[in-house]
Amino acid sequence: METSGTVDYPARHESFERWFQSALGRALLADQRAFCDHTLASFSGARQLQVAVSHRLPLASSTDYAQKIMTTPRWFPHIPDGVVVCEADELPFPSDSMDLVLLHHAADFSPNPHQVLREAARVLRGEGSIVLIGFNPVSLWGVRRLLSRHPHGPWGGRFMFRRRMEDWLNLLGFSVECSVTRFHRIPLQRCPDSGREWPRLRRVTNRFLPLGAYYCILARKRVYGRIPRQPAWRTGKVVTLPGTGTVGASRSCRGQPRTVAQSRNLSLKQEY
Repeated sequence: METSGTVDYPARHESFERWFQSALGRALLADQRAFCDHTLASFSGARQLQVAVSHRLPLASSTDYAQKIMTTPRWFPHIPDGVVVCEADELPFPSDSMDLVLLHHAADFSPNPHQVLREAARVLRGEGSIVLIGFNPVSLWGVRRLLSRHPHGPWGGRFMFRRRMEDWLNLLGFSVECSVTRFHRIPLQRCPDSGREWPRLRRVTNRFLPLGAYYCILARKRVYGRIPRQPAWRTGKVVTLPGTGTVGASRSCRGQPRTVAQSRNLSLKQEY
């Protein structure tokens, strides 16, 4: 039970995982899997990491990576190989060790969403890709969350703005390559139209208003090469141009440097 001012995140993780077994949850997960398989079909590399609320919700099965790792925040008996028990904001992996990182609602159900992105950026190698999936507050699902009385299922998540997540990624050195919202369905289990996709609404909202239930952001970690420092110029090799006192200091007969004003006065005296 959650008390006032505290959030029981393990309970919310478990409730969210159970929600995916409902009709609406299965439809949402199927849409996310289809989009990831289509978008990431050509991706390949050494290691793929998925950070989620449960290891029973795999994504991007069509990618060609030598090793696929998943994380789960809770320990289960008979955990399969390739699953690591850890928190999303504290990944036990070396820096620059992953080629692809998928954050499946990990920031939505974490007390430190910004740290979740930082950890993902840390373990991701340079020029690697990150996929960030989260619930969209500017949607019917966001309204449903505001009206919900109990933090069960997806309604216990944060529902952070997509633009805010893009700004965080930019601050961490990522360039956003794709950012969309998807799944235009009514967020009600018992509604007869809850399992129905509305193509006309999807076309209108994707063009003008991003009102899909969830957003998916694909970004690449940029690593810029350092510009080598140029050697300092030696004053003895600086060529003094005539008529410009700021390029080089002219010298008097005694070897003392003249100021710009003195040089101009001398040239006026020579003219008269």
